[in-house]
Amino acid sequence: MSAGAKTANAERILVVKLGALGDVVQATGPFAAIRAHHPDAHITLLTSPAFHEFLAASDWFDEIWIDKRPSWKNWRDWFRLRSRLCRGLFDRAYDLQTSDRSSLYYQLMLPGPRPKWSGIARGAALRHRNPDRDDMHTIDRQAEQLAVAGIENVPAPSLDWVRADTARFGITGPYVLLVPGGSAHRPEKRWPVGSFTELARRLVARGVTPVLIGAGADTHATGTVASFCAQAVDLTSDTSFAEIAALARDAKGAVGNDTGPMHVIATAGCPSVALYSFASDPALCAQKGADVTILRRDLLTELSVDEVEAALRLD
Repeated sequence: MSAGAKTANAERILVVKLGALGDVVQATGPFAAIRAHHPDAHITLLTSPAFHEFLAASDWFDEIWIDKRPSWKNWRDWFRLRSRLCRGLFDRAYDLQTSDRSSLYYQLMLPGPRPKWSGIARGAALRHRNPDRDDMHTIDRQAEQLAVAGIENVPAPSLDWVRADTARFGITGPYVLLVPGGSAHRPEKRWPVGSFTELARRLVARGVTPVLIGAGADTHATGTVASFCAQAVDLTSDTSFAEIAALARDAKGAVGNDTGPMHVIATAGCPSVALYSFASDPALCAQKGADVTILRRDLLTELSVDEVEAALRLD
C-alpha cells in the first residue's frame, strides 16, 4: 500500500472494486489512473477478502476495507457498513464495480452528505450515462467512466508491480501454464478436459512441462489432466495471485478457459491462448496483454487440440 504521509486535510477518496478476479485485474489501469490523478489523497479501497493481500502490495491505496457483502435481510451488517462509509468522510468515490449492490452504497449514505460519486448510481454527480456502456469492453467502459470524472489518461492493465518467489514449486526447464477450470455452473465455458489432457501430453513430447493452475473448484479438471499426464505439475489451490503472475512471466505460454487466472497470466505478459464459447463474448471481456490469442467456437467441443497447439507457437 501507499507509504506516503498524508496531511490531516488530504482529499479522501473511496474506490469500490469487489471482484471478480478478472475484473480486478482489468481495473489495475483505473487504479493507477486514480492514484496519478489524486497523488496526495488518502485513498481507501473497498474490496472482497480474496483480493486484500494481492492489492495491498501495490502503491495505489492507503487503506483497504473488506466488504462482507451483507445479505439483503441482514440489516445490522448493512447499518455497520453505512456507518463506516459515512465516517469515511469521502470527498469523491469511484465505483468501478457499477453493480446494483455498489450503487446502493451511494444511496446508503443518505440523508447525510455524500461524496462526488463516479459510477451509475442515480443522482451521482459524476454519473456515467452512456446507454451503450454494457456493450463496451470492460477496459473501454471504465476509461470512459473515468473521463466523465476528469481522468483522461488511463493506462492499460499492468501487473508489473507484482513480485513473488516461485522457487518453492521446483519447476525446471521450459513450461506452459494450463488453466482447465472455470465457473462450476458454466460448463459450456470449458474446453473438454480430455482435450487439455491431450495437449499436456503433446507438451511433454516437446520437452515442455505442463503446469496446472486452478482453485479448489477446479480440482476435478486439473486432477484429471494430472492423472493422465504424470509429468504435469499440479499447482491447484497452491498459488497466490502474485505467484500466478510470477509463473506467467517465465512461462513459454499459457492455454486456458475464460476464467480469472487467465487474466492474471495474460496481463503479466505471458503469450496466452484464451478459449471462448458462445457463453461469453471476448469483445466485452477478453484478456488483455502483450501477446493474447483468442480462439472462439460456439461449442468448445468443436475446437481441436491441433488448433490450440498451433496457437501456442512453440515451434
